[in-house]
Amino acid sequence: MRLSTVLTCVMVFCVLAAVAVADQSDQVYGKGVAATDTVLVSTLLAHPADYVGQTIRVKGTAVGVCEHRGCWVNLASDVEGETVRVKVKDGEIVFPAEIMGETVLAEGVWTANELDLETTKKVCANEAKHTGEDFDPAKVTSCRTLYQLSGTGAVVVKN
Repeated sequence: MRLSTVLTCVMVFCVLAAVAVADQSDQVYGKGVAATDTVLVSTLLAHPADYVGQTIRVKGTAVGVCEHRGCWVNLASDVEGETVRVKVKDGEIVFPAEIMGETVLAEGVWTANELDLETTKKVCANEAKHTGEDFDPAKVTSCRTLYQLSGTGAVVVKN
C-alpha cells in the first residue's frame, strides 16, 4: 500500500512539473517567425514607405489586442508613445488578451492602406473620441495612409 501511495505522489509531481515547464515555453501563432533580422518599430515608423511590400520582423510589448476576434495586436515601439499594429486574417490566427504585457516577435508584409477623405475623417473622429478631444471634420483636409504589418506569424516570448 505504501509503494502505491509513493508512486502516485511521484506521478502527480511529474505531471505538475511538466505543466509548469510547458507554461514557460514560447507560444507560436500562425507560421511563427523565420526572419532573423528585426526592424525597430521606431525605424519602421520613421520611414514607413521604405518598407511597403517587404516581409519584415518586429519586436515589441503587446499593448493592445482586438477584443472581438483577436485579429490584431498592437506592439509598443522602442520609442515611448509609438505603436505598430499587426493585423492577421480573421480566424487564421487569434491573439488572446492574455498576451498583454508580453514580448511579441511578429512577422509579415508591411502594407500601406490609402484612405479616402471620408474614411480619414471617420478615423480622426474615432481617435478624438478615444482621447477625449474635440473633433472638427472641416479641419481634416487631406487623406491619410495607415501602415500596418499584415501578419503571417508571431511568437510570444515568455519572460
